[in-house]
This record gives sequence, structure tokens and C-alpha cells, in this order.
Amino acid sequence: MDNSTVNSTTPEASTNSTTHTLEMEKGLQFCLNIINFLFGLPTHSYVIWLIVTRSGIAQAFFILSLSICESCVCLNCLFIALSIWISSLDILYIVNFLTGLSITGRPLFQCLICVERYLAVVHPVIFLKCKPLRYRVMCSTVASIICLGSCLLCMHLFVFHTSNALTWFYSMQFIFFFSIQLFCCLAVLRALKQSGPGERGREREEKIHMKRKAFYFILITTVNVVIIYVPLIIYGFFTILTQQESKGLLFTCSLCYMLAGFVQPLLYMHHAGKLFCLFL
Repeated sequence: MDNSTVNSTTPEASTNSTTHTLEMEKGLQFCLNIINFLFGLPTHSYVIWLIVTRSGIAQAFFILSLSICESCVCLNCLFIALSIWISSLDILYIVNFLTGLSITGRPLFQCLICVERYLAVVHPVIFLKCKPLRYRVMCSTVASIICLGSCLLCMHLFVFHTSNALTWFYSMQFIFFFSIQLFCCLAVLRALKQSGPGERGREREEKIHMKRKAFYFILITTVNVVIIYVPLIIYGFFTILTQQESKGLLFTCSLCYMLAGFVQPLLYMHHAGKLFCLFL
């Protein structure tokens, strides 16, 4: 083959290949966000409806707050999908503002849920001393203020084009919240594995069954925490150290983040008797 022919066709083929790759990446991100919006919003809305109508707001207040936050995250997925194909600065402002809920809201409310379970199992005396609804409302209010600050900060970083600072911001947050949640989950698992005071007959069997059920519940939560945060932490430090983005790694992190977001509402629906699971 003549060299001039190779040189004249190679740049065009490379351009076409790059364009095709970019279009495929956009398509995958669009589908991922649309699926999260179509399935996530109804799921979290149903959990909110269950908590409100079952008059269990005091006991599930943190889960209610998390579901409200997740509903906003699902709405943000719709705006992200629109921003992929529509060039609009207003949509980008909304996306970056709501990004604060994704990188702060979900881990913060999940952290509150894990700490509450940790106190209930490992330190029940301290847990019982707290006024149930009052302290939950206070903690959720503080968490909401922190989320608002995160949203404003994400907007600020977007306006001034400081993407590296945003990467540092969410990476440090994820490490912090991941450490707390992992500690709480492992401490609860350890406590549930220990044998309690001796009971007799049926009472002992019922208690063993309840502890086994709670153990699997916390074990699923622990695995879910790892799936959410570990890929994102790896991606964050990979981006910081190499100063480049890996689209494949980003898509994997987004997929893990999306799928893990369904675990908490599904577990609550199962606990409420609205979902049939064979493994619990």
C-alpha cells in the first residue's frame, strides 16, 4: 500500500473513531442517568409515602430524610441527561448545584443512620437517653444546612472552573464518611456475633433468629457502603495524581453509585413487609 494513501486516510479514520467513542460515552451516560431517574424517583417516593402513612416518622426519620435527598438526586439525573445533549448554561447551574446533594447529602444521611444503629446496638443506654424525634430533627436540620453549603460550594467551584478542587472536596468527604460508616457497621456486626445472656427454649430461638436477621441486614449495608465509596475514592485519587479523567472508571463509579442507591429503600420496603426477599 502506498504511504501517501495511508497518511491521508489515517487522520480522518482517527477523527471518526474519536467522534464515535465520544458519542457512545454520551449515550451510556444518558441511559444511566435516565434509568436512575425513571426507577429511582418512584422507588424513593414510595418509601417516603410508606414512612408518612405508616405513622413511623420518629423511628425512620433519618431514612425519610435520606429518601427526600435521594429523590432530589434522581431529579438531578434528569438534568444531567438533558445537559448531555442540550447546551444550556442554566441546566449546568442546576446540575452543579444539586451535585452537592450527591456528594454530601447521601453519605451524610447514611452516616447518621449508621451511627444511630451503632448506638442502638453497642451503646443502648446512651441511645435510650436521647429524645427520639427531637434529636433526629436536630441532626437532620444540621445535615440539611451542611448539604446546602455543599451545593453552594459546588456551584462556586463550577463558576470559577476549579474542577481539581471539587475532586479534592468530594474525595476527602467520601474518605471521612466511609471511615465512620465502616467503623459503625463492623462494630455492630461484631456485637451481633457475640452471644448474649442465656435464654431458654423458644425465647432463645426467637432472639437468635432476630440477631441473625439483623446481622445479614447490617452485612448488606456494609457491602453497600464499600460499593458506593471505594470506586469513587479510587477515581478521585487517580484523577488528582494523573491529572486526567478515565471515562471507563468514571462510568463504573457512576454505575456502582446508582445501583447502591437502591439498596436502602429496598431494605426498608422489605422491613415494612412490602418486598419479598428470599435471602432475608
